[in-house]
Amino acid sequence: MTKNLFLVSLMLLATGSIAAQQFTKQDTLRGSITPERAWWDLNYYHLNIEVDPDKKYISGSNMIRYRVLEEAQRLQVDLQPPLKIEKVIQDGKSLKVSSNGNAHFITLEKPQKKGEFNKLIVHYSGNPKEAANAPWDGGFSWKKDDNGKHFVATSCQGLGASVWWPNKDHMYDEVDSMAISVKVPKGLMNVSNGRLRAVDKTTNTYHWFVSNPINNYGVNVNIGDYVHFGEKYEGEKGPLDMDYYVLKDDLEKAKVHFTDSPKMMKAFEHWFGPYPFYEDSFKLVQVPYLGMEHQSSVTYGNQFKKGYLGNDLSGTGWGLKFDFIIIHEAGHEWFANNITYKDAADMWVHEGFTAYSESLFLDYYYGKEAAADYVIGTRGNIQNDRPVIGTYNVNREGSSDMYYKGANLLHTIRQLVADDEKWRAILRGLNTAFYHSTVTTAEIEKYISEQSGIALSTIFDQYLRTRKIPLLQYEIEGTILKYRYNNTIKGFKMPIMVSIAGNSYQITPSAEWQMMEVEENLDTFKVDRNFYIKVMQLK
Repeated sequence: MTKNLFLVSLMLLATGSIAAQQFTKQDTLRGSITPERAWWDLNYYHLNIEVDPDKKYISGSNMIRYRVLEEAQRLQVDLQPPLKIEKVIQDGKSLKVSSNGNAHFITLEKPQKKGEFNKLIVHYSGNPKEAANAPWDGGFSWKKDDNGKHFVATSCQGLGASVWWPNKDHMYDEVDSMAISVKVPKGLMNVSNGRLRAVDKTTNTYHWFVSNPINNYGVNVNIGDYVHFGEKYEGEKGPLDMDYYVLKDDLEKAKVHFTDSPKMMKAFEHWFGPYPFYEDSFKLVQVPYLGMEHQSSVTYGNQFKKGYLGNDLSGTGWGLKFDFIIIHEAGHEWFANNITYKDAADMWVHEGFTAYSESLFLDYYYGKEAAADYVIGTRGNIQNDRPVIGTYNVNREGSSDMYYKGANLLHTIRQLVADDEKWRAILRGLNTAFYHSTVTTAEIEKYISEQSGIALSTIFDQYLRTRKIPLLQYEIEGTILKYRYNNTIKGFKMPIMVSIAGNSYQITPSAEWQMMEVEENLDTFKVDRNFYIKVMQLK
């Protein structure tokens, strides 16, 4: 399989079939802010479980503390079969639970008074879904290392965190902080998000604590025969603990290969601002699948190779200058974990910005032209099969083009801003304005438009909400250049830079033919490659 076909295959696994989707009641219960979700706000979780790898079985509880926004008595918690809720307890009383597929509705007996903080404990157990092709088709990955020891990890983006633990499984409401306690067999270690607070050696239970808001799919469990090494990084907010957990046999190669991690941190703090989770540290954790952006516990399975499993997804050579998984998944700490979409339809906010971060990493270390080569090279992976933005309120993301079409949209906007420091200020400003927030595409669009001072609404509409790539058509008649856009939405008038005989000009095509007379040889006419458009000479 060629490199591009390989990428297309994995992207389709990530985003599902390109065929028209038929949505069900379950899609709505999962993907919308139901009345049973809207009246309460997450405050704190304590996930407390035991993992039995021999039986591929988990059991335990999740304590959910919440603030009452409006008085109501029915609350939705999500948990996917074959896992089962055994009981739900509030104030020592067992509560009635009715279920509709993955959604479970709890009837509360205690009056829920506005402004109060209440809690309940959901007890559950079972054999969770086994990941078919993690991380795209996730769940629990039950593997063994080369020494025959259990090597276990979770991944659940898109599928939902409720595939392995009971929670409010919608992205709009992030829990403020969280404790994670995981009991594992002796001889194994569990690594989860945040900081390790204690290890109960009698039961071999690892107690982790996340002090920052966290999205539900970012929570993870990683179990293996791990060894640890780490370093202090002197970052924009002071010393940052950077910790690495790898299988014992891979320690020496990891010490060499993970030097991309502090390089990543330096570049991304430059472009995006301070790492958003200093309080919880940064971890890179080896897992038996490719990797995932779990908050403060980024998972890694790229086989200690440069590029994407040794391949350059841009076809330019620049993609082999860094470990794709370290750079891409860690980039999500800013775009996915700090700035998180409210609805899966807006997943491009995670993937477009983070795919773009790959080129910014190159920009920082190898220069602007190298970065341009890379991001432009990734255009070969764009399918234009359907819009980048998906369907709202049913947990459906858009096209896999959210990665590299999203990245090239941002690269194009950088050209329109035409001031690299201003563009950098916009990227950093996003991570300040929406610090630890859930967002919509509309909010991101508005911020970039306002901060750039450029009317970008039709540009966002063109690239995110249609499959159309603007086509610049031009004709040359002696000293006259005629040009127009085709394949665009109404009102699309994006300026672009062109060159004639080495001299630069800005033109602003529209759907109507325009003309300009020039003295230079028009046979030298070229469109700046940094603008993501197609070009056709008619005659």
